[in-house]
Formats: sequence, C-alpha cells, structure tokens
Amino acid sequence: MAKPLLLGAVAYAPKVVTIWEGFKEYFRRHDFEFDYILYSNYERQVEAQLDGSIDLAWNSPLAWVRVDRMARARGLEARALAMRDSDRDLCSVLIARSGSRVATTEDLSALAGQVIGFGALDSPQANLIPRDHLRAQGLLAGRDYTARRFDELSGKHGDHIGGERAAALALMAGEIDAAWMIDGNYLAFAREGILPAGATRIVARSGSYDHCNFTLISGISAASGEMAARFTELLLAMDWQDAQVRPLLELEGLKAWLPGRTSGYDLLMRAVDDEKFYDAEGNILATDYRY
Repeated sequence: MAKPLLLGAVAYAPKVVTIWEGFKEYFRRHDFEFDYILYSNYERQVEAQLDGSIDLAWNSPLAWVRVDRMARARGLEARALAMRDSDRDLCSVLIARSGSRVATTEDLSALAGQVIGFGALDSPQANLIPRDHLRAQGLLAGRDYTARRFDELSGKHGDHIGGERAAALALMAGEIDAAWMIDGNYLAFAREGILPAGATRIVARSGSYDHCNFTLISGISAASGEMAARFTELLLAMDWQDAQVRPLLELEGLKAWLPGRTSGYDLLMRAVDDEKFYDAEGNILATDYRY
C-alpha cells in the first residue's frame, strides 16, 4: 500500500471524526491514500507540521499566521492549497441590546465605560480582530471600556464557538453591554433563540477577513509535489450534488472548495502584532494563554 498523505486537524467538536473518516473514504474511492491525526489544539498542530510529523494541516486563520511566520524564520515557505467557499470575506459584528445606550447611536464613543464581551483569548473572530478594530477607533480595553473575555476551550482558536455563545447569553442576561462574534454566529444564535428577533442590533462591523485553509510547507512535507497536487485536485472536485459527498460538506460548513489565498489574513496579522499574541517568528507572546 502506498504511503498515505497525512493530515493534521484539531478536534474542536465530536463531528470532526465523522468529517475526516468520510474524507478518508472519499479519497480511497479515488485511489488516493489519505489519513489524519487529530490534535487537541492548534499550537501543537503547527509545531507538528514544522517538525514533519504531518504532511498537511487544516489550519485556523491564527494557525496560518503562526505557521507562516515560523516557516519564514526557517527559510521555508508555507502555502495555502485550498479553502472553503465559506472561508472568504467574513466579518465580526459588535451587537448590543435594542434600545440600550450603545445600540441607539452609530458613535462608538457610546462604548466608553461599558462592559464588552469577547470570545476566547485565541479567537481571531471574537477577540483579536475585534480588539484591533476598537483600537483602530481609539478605544483601548481598561482605559475606555471594560473587556470581559469568555474563554472556552483555549487552543481551538475560536473554532469551538462556546465563548461567543456564552457572550451572547451574558448580553441577553444584562451582564454585559455589548458582545463581539462572527457574523455567521450572530445569525446562528438568532436561529437557536439565544438572540430573539428584534432583541439586538449590530452597532459595529470589523473589516473583512478569511478563515481556514489547508496549509503545506514546501521543503518539509514529503507530499510537496504530486501528492499535494492530487489531493488538491480531488478536494476541489468534491461535488455538492454527490449524495456521498454532500453530508461531509454540510458538516464542514461549505458548498464548494476553492483554491487557497492568503490576501485575506492581513487584518489578523495586524491584530496579532497589536495584541502581541505571536512575535515575528511565531513564538507565543500571550502570557495568559493556556492550551
């Protein structure tokens, strides 16, 4: 049997096993050997990719920033092979209860003295990018507003959305004045009934950014050539109309795979620097980060 391409992925929810077992069968149906290793957090996964333990990684946007920096520091190149259609051009939203002081004005100065809820420390969408957005508007935590972070399952880079859900619940309970979350979760929480129709209002939006990608490091992975090309070809060929494939795409939250791009990470790169999360070589600077 040919040596399989070995993927690293983070186990942020039980469905992850179902997803990658399904992918394994899909690739085998096309005579391509594929296997995966699950990690409990992205930091371990990034380090495993740099030491050659895995060929490819399904990386969060924050993991991409780190692996790109670590690869460059070693004279290597990280490449984004593919991403979901749902990974492009996303934004985070700051919401407040309808009728509240924060929600009745477009002026973010109304946030002065307020308590703002954020997701986990390592969440690009609910902490890093939102804090950077407020910083760009001249608002600093501890000086202009009080930040309340909802840390749940650190190391998952916000893929486990429990922190965002907890912030939404705290907002509706009147424990905080506003809360940040990715726009898709704002809609999801409305469907779940956590944020009843008409009960909240968006008061700010971040700039747009991209989310996850399949990352390959040239010069480390044995799959840098034909294997990576074949993997990408089969991935992009996954068809929403295929009855065997569609359940996997639904679980992973997409309708089509697209070629990878890195232009959508600029906002996060700035936030990582401004919030001093990683340094230029990918070393972790956040002293209260536990994973």
